[in-house]
Amino acid sequence: MGNKNKKTIGFIGSGRVTRIILEGFKRKDIGFKEIFVSDASLEALDSLKNKYPDITASSNNRQPASCDVVFIALHPPGVLPALDEIKSALKQDSLLISLAPKITMSKISEKLSGFSRIVRMIPNACSVINQGYNPLTFSPSLDEPEKKDLLRILAVLGDCPEVDEEKLEAYAILSAMGPTYLWFQLYELEKAGVSFGLTPQEARRAVSFMVEGSAKTMLESGLTPDEVMDLIPVKPLADNEETVKNIYRSKLKGLYDKLKG
Repeated sequence: MGNKNKKTIGFIGSGRVTRIILEGFKRKDIGFKEIFVSDASLEALDSLKNKYPDITASSNNRQPASCDVVFIALHPPGVLPALDEIKSALKQDSLLISLAPKITMSKISEKLSGFSRIVRMIPNACSVINQGYNPLTFSPSLDEPEKKDLLRILAVLGDCPEVDEEKLEAYAILSAMGPTYLWFQLYELEKAGVSFGLTPQEARRAVSFMVEGSAKTMLESGLTPDEVMDLIPVKPLADNEETVKNIYRSKLKGLYDKLKG
């Protein structure tokens, strides 16, 4: 890789989030002194190694835990058990970045016998093309130069705003899971366009420009939400809008309460 960072980085977990981050680094030609990834699944590690041959894959979590920057890329139920396993392998000057919602910095620090060099980040899938929105929170033990140094690394993934820790679960619902609320609908629109006689390329281009323009109209037009939604007189899904709104209100509130509980 062309732009090589002198740090070693490790990933506990080789799933989607690790693949997203590695691909984001790869697309910007960002390399590191060494990259270690661990997972209990040898099949998952083999698959990752095939795509990113420069990584060192291991079933032992202690190996990536000894790196300069350590990502905990696990679902919330797996975080605390993994911390038990790696706490003796962490270096005193390492940075630990948890990518999971729900597990607070205080819980992480307690599990690591007071280790406090902790960052929490809510990753966004669009980081895979360096267009992510990845809010993060720094432990008070990190000074400004350390924050800036880490942000220089993470900035290749997209925007990484610093936010209050208590807001991270809201961002998990909004930005991390947000694409899942839209993508299946956009792919259905593409299919509809093809069924109406457009080529797949024409349908994709039309949907792409529509999405980008819709977001900019929402954010930059200066119109109220009602005025924006009134720009188009024909609303084919109008009869279903209230149902969809109720799904958002009930499902997302329930999920948020679960993450904060």
